[in-house]
Amino acid sequence: MVQAITDYGTFLMEAKKAVTDLNEMQQREGALSQQLRQSRKQLETEEKAVTDHIAQSIKRRAGDIASSYDKELSKGQEQLRKAKARREKAKSQGIRERIGEETAPLREENRKLQLQIKTMFQQNHVPAYCRSGGYYRLFAPRRLGEFATLLAALLICFLVIPYGSYLLIPERKHLYLVLIYFVCIVVFGGLYVMVGNRTKDRYGVTIKEGRQIRDQIHANEKKIRRITRDIKRDKNESIYNLQKHDDEIARIEQMMSETAAKKKEALNTFETVTKNIIADEIAASNKEKLELLRETCDFEERELKGLREELKSKSLFITDNYGVYLEKEFLQPQRLDALLDLINSKTVSNLTEAMDEYKKQHA
Repeated sequence: MVQAITDYGTFLMEAKKAVTDLNEMQQREGALSQQLRQSRKQLETEEKAVTDHIAQSIKRRAGDIASSYDKELSKGQEQLRKAKARREKAKSQGIRERIGEETAPLREENRKLQLQIKTMFQQNHVPAYCRSGGYYRLFAPRRLGEFATLLAALLICFLVIPYGSYLLIPERKHLYLVLIYFVCIVVFGGLYVMVGNRTKDRYGVTIKEGRQIRDQIHANEKKIRRITRDIKRDKNESIYNLQKHDDEIARIEQMMSETAAKKKEALNTFETVTKNIIADEIAASNKEKLELLRETCDFEERELKGLREELKSKSLFITDNYGVYLEKEFLQPQRLDALLDLINSKTVSNLTEAMDEYKKQHA
């Protein structure tokens, strides 16, 4: 129940003291709130640092384990590559030796046939160029490849050379083209006929026999190519004595398989056991610091909570005891002093007049 004020001076001084106390408590509340925010931020920073340290340590240790095993696996890969290269080299050598062995009779026969042609041509005084492959392709073709060579030679002599020469002439006339073709026919055609008639008329029998021998050489070469192709396609590798290489490759692959299994086991052990140990060790080394920060935060929270309860009670006290007499804007130390001065000066007789006078003076 509101009671009448008998002593305005005492009332205003008590109101000023209550408001001043409230202001001080509000300042303390602000400072404590700021301190609590800083303490919480420091705690969060430290907790994050510990968490990051744990994560980085776990990642680094796991990486070290994987890297160690990966180095061994890399060495194994290099050993395996070299072992396979040695096996392939041994196989290639075996294939070459087998080809050489199985084609030796045909190669020897071809060597003798070559020598037979050379001897026969020398005995009959036939020019050496007449036993060359080029001569038989141009003057005594029999197989498709030789006819293709003859056709290519004809195209070069009677198409490419004459027409190419015609294109090089600055002033092109059909007459020039006819003349060029005439010259080419006379030169190349005459040379071809002359060489053919001269050699075939004088050495026709020898050249014909040489043709037969060359056909036999060609047949043998086809047999050699077929034998070579069949040997390279043969999937049976047992004849090349590759067992020691296969054993070495199997040993390296087994070693790599065991290393990969050990790596998997080591990483699994790290993930299920070692990782937790590392995390516990790092957490333990920082436990005291974090606990101290948590205790500080808890203490500041309790202190702030108590202060806010006091603030609430103080604010209600001021409202109940002084707010009913004074307008809210006058619940300030400076304005309460101003009202007290007006009361003491006898200018006004009560609080309402004092507040009205203050408003008039500061209008």
